[in-house]
Amino acid sequence: MDRKIFSYWFTTHLALLSLLFNDVVSSFPSGYNDGPKNGYNNGYNNGHNGGYNNGHGSRGYGMISNLDYRFYDRSCPRLQMMVKSGVWRAFKDDSRIAASLLRLHFHDCFVNGCDGSILLDDSEDFKGEKNALPNRNSVRGFDVIEDIKTDIESACPLTVSCADIVALAAREAVVLTGGPYWPVPLGRRDSLTASEQAANTNLPSPFEPLENITAKFVSLGLDFKDVVVLSGAHTIGFAQCFVFKHRLFNFKGSGQPDPNLAASSDLLSKLTDTCPNVDSSNSNLAALDAASVVKFDNAYYVNLMNNVGLLDSDQILMSDSNAAALVKSYSENPYLFSRDFAVSMVKMGNIGVMTGRDGVIRAKCGFPG
Repeated sequence: MDRKIFSYWFTTHLALLSLLFNDVVSSFPSGYNDGPKNGYNNGYNNGHNGGYNNGHGSRGYGMISNLDYRFYDRSCPRLQMMVKSGVWRAFKDDSRIAASLLRLHFHDCFVNGCDGSILLDDSEDFKGEKNALPNRNSVRGFDVIEDIKTDIESACPLTVSCADIVALAAREAVVLTGGPYWPVPLGRRDSLTASEQAANTNLPSPFEPLENITAKFVSLGLDFKDVVVLSGAHTIGFAQCFVFKHRLFNFKGSGQPDPNLAASSDLLSKLTDTCPNVDSSNSNLAALDAASVVKFDNAYYVNLMNNVGLLDSDQILMSDSNAAALVKSYSENPYLFSRDFAVSMVKMGNIGVMTGRDGVIRAKCGFPG
């Protein structure tokens, strides 16, 4: 890992630990830190006053259904270290993988819940999500999750779900690039099926208006603030040229570039060099946040304030006064963004989870059996 990236991660991570655990962990159930005897279950079962719902007013982690932070403490105690090691190995070979793993978790949760369905290959019984339009030749990281799963199966056979591995890998990817740490509640079960049609329908598109994107979030139990916060994941990673090329050459049918991008001649020149106006450039990659493409920070929001967000769905946040106010806050306060991002990730990771005897624990993440 690049020494500068590690230095940034180390210093910010120490500061964020204090902020997150002082301001946010106060919303954990009473007794969480007392150990297994008086921990998670006692606090959770106390109900709305003593449990996870206490966090809603102060933007705490919120209710986490039947998931448990200590779910694998006895059955697979080295789980989190194995996931961390797997993500670090992958990142060493390919720095893009951090953003890919974060996106993989998002695309999993938004289609029938956080159930690992995005990992399933097509079968005789269903067409999976891998080849849905929002995922085809775009979503990555399947091999990383499968490699981690193989390691875990050697230590803890048929114990840890692929859905939980995806959730943990997303957290490690964020931490690795300098972003916040958050406790990941665990105990998800894996689905037996997947749906290409649901992926085509449920996943937000970068071409959609903000109202449509918000409606998709709300339908899953998230809110408008989560839209703005989770969009901040675009502080790392890349986009294929076809997603934004119209902004370079033919914005809204004008035959001209988007005035916002045209106002930044250096950026426009770099983007047109990367994405010339020919079909063969459609799959070329441009950084979502060119200033710090592998550093999880608040530069995404600074870019929006300067009207140089790369995607329509990014810059459109500035068209809404409430969203713009949040963007301004996050552009000025990186620790506020990190805290809220951690909270929204826990909320997203709770979408439609299966627990208990529902679903299965897959032996291999690409196969339902």
